[in-house]
Amino acid sequence: MKPFKIPESVLVVIYTPALDVLLIERADAENFWQSVTGSKDRLDEPLVETAAREVFEETGIRVADGTAVPTTALTDWQHKIQYNIYPRWAHRYAPGVTRNTEHWFGLCVPENTAVTLAPREHVAYAWLPWEEAAARCFSPSNGDAVRQLPLRVR
Repeated sequence: MKPFKIPESVLVVIYTPALDVLLIERADAENFWQSVTGSKDRLDEPLVETAAREVFEETGIRVADGTAVPTTALTDWQHKIQYNIYPRWAHRYAPGVTRNTEHWFGLCVPENTAVTLAPREHVAYAWLPWEEAAARCFSPSNGDAVRQLPLRVR
């Protein structure tokens, strides 16, 4: 049996210098478009490591010095929210856990960055102007994060 998820996660808004935002569609929820998200693998995992790991696992984009996307491209927005865990995913958490704390990050990638989805997690992706991306996000808080993008990068 898989261990329960840690109720502390990251949301990473991946964007280009032109402020086009990458959204990915979940495999387990039709029309559920989102930014990269994911929980810590262990309690002491630094959030920046969680963010870089989840970006690679979900999109194939490697955040590392010496690559097209250096570690300096990943920015901790120093913003966190708490939300109620959707009932459809509550079974992934320990009994009684109903809230998750999510930390927001931004990741600026070059235009035309290749995306390789994890097929068990996501079925499609789209690069959209930030306003359109914000409107397509299933989660209201994810839409809020995308709407903050122009303020965060200028």
